[in-house]
Amino acid sequence: MNVKEALLKRHSVRAFLPDAVEKEKLDAIFAAASRTPSWANSQPWEVFVATGETLGRIKAAYMQKYEEKAPSEPETPRPKQWSQSAINHQKQLRPDMERDCGEAAAQFGLLNQVMFNAPAVIYICMDKVLSEWSLYDIGAYSQSLMLTAAEEGLGTIPAITLMHYPDVLRRELRIPDSLKLTIGIAIGYEDRNNRINNFVSERSPVSETVRFFS
Repeated sequence: MNVKEALLKRHSVRAFLPDAVEKEKLDAIFAAASRTPSWANSQPWEVFVATGETLGRIKAAYMQKYEEKAPSEPETPRPKQWSQSAINHQKQLRPDMERDCGEAAAQFGLLNQVMFNAPAVIYICMDKVLSEWSLYDIGAYSQSLMLTAAEEGLGTIPAITLMHYPDVLRRELRIPDSLKLTIGIAIGYEDRNNRINNFVSERSPVSETVRFFS
């Protein structure tokens, strides 16, 4: 699989099989992603992987928080406002999902709350002393992970809901106070029998987003 093929194959998987991800595949993914470029070779990513009983405790604690209607407190704050272009894309998300997935689209909210039933979640952190510029490097590292996962036959989804309750994550993953939680990526084998995975979001034409000057 070449890079273009991986880019076209990768999509946000919203329902996973319970099958565990092989450790050798995870090792290969992290080894490849370590080649991601970063500012002055700072390599700001600090990674914590939740699987098995640890992930089970995290999911249970999250469900309790949801039942108690506890407010979410992700450490990477949500945008205070969106551009009009972003709003237009977001408005089309649910109608397109219902078009592609039918009644399965109704699972969207619940699957977010149960971490998409993923057997593993990758949490990426960075040192709190670093600036927002390092978030660019974290984003590049995340893309490297997801493209390599596609090559390994695995599905992924980065999601803010995975980051809702940092207190739970810090307790279960022993994340030190010196690190900031930036993003979570669920990873595993795609449940191809769940129609919610039929959805692949649209992209704007290159002509609308790229400007050439000569």
